Amino acid sequence: MKKFIDTKLEGFKLRYADESDTALILDFIKELAIYEKMLDQVVATEEGLRDSLFCKKAAEVIIGEYEGKPVGFALFFHNFSTFLGQAGLYLEDLYVKPEMRGKGMGKIMLAFLAGLALERNCGRLEWWVLDWNEPSIRFYKKLGAVPMDEWMVYRVTGDNLKVLGEKF
Repeated sequence: MKKFIDTKLEGFKLRYADESDTALILDFIKELAIYEKMLDQVVATEEGLRDSLFCKKAAEVIIGEYEGKPVGFALFFHNFSTFLGQAGLYLEDLYVKPEMRGKGMGKIMLAFLAGLALERNCGRLEWWVLDWNEPSIRFYKKLGAVPMDEWMVYRVTGDNLKVLGEKF
């Protein structure tokens, strides 16, 4: 039995994902990737997600349901700020189906995560947004989020990750 969390929007509820949601989570990831024009970069599998999310517990997922149908998700995990000396919540992905946008569901999901961060004594909630995604940028700024323009993200993946790891 799934445990639902009521929200201020009638018909919209949140719940924590469980292992039976693995295929749904992958579908949401692919839908998000299509929106971001990055579907060719999705290599996630149900098996990998199941292991990472529900066995290793590397991240958590909340599912947003409207009138009993899944319409969005947020995948998040703890990070740590050495300057604050405390954990934070990092939002990896937030997605609401296009036909459900503009109803406040994304805002509710972010507000839930902000409350969860406070409940867990986290010092901040943060996420990345693609620089071309103006609708999301406007949305986040309205909520009081500020861009960290002075920081650049660096990433090592694939063969470069392997080569770097072998240097040890």
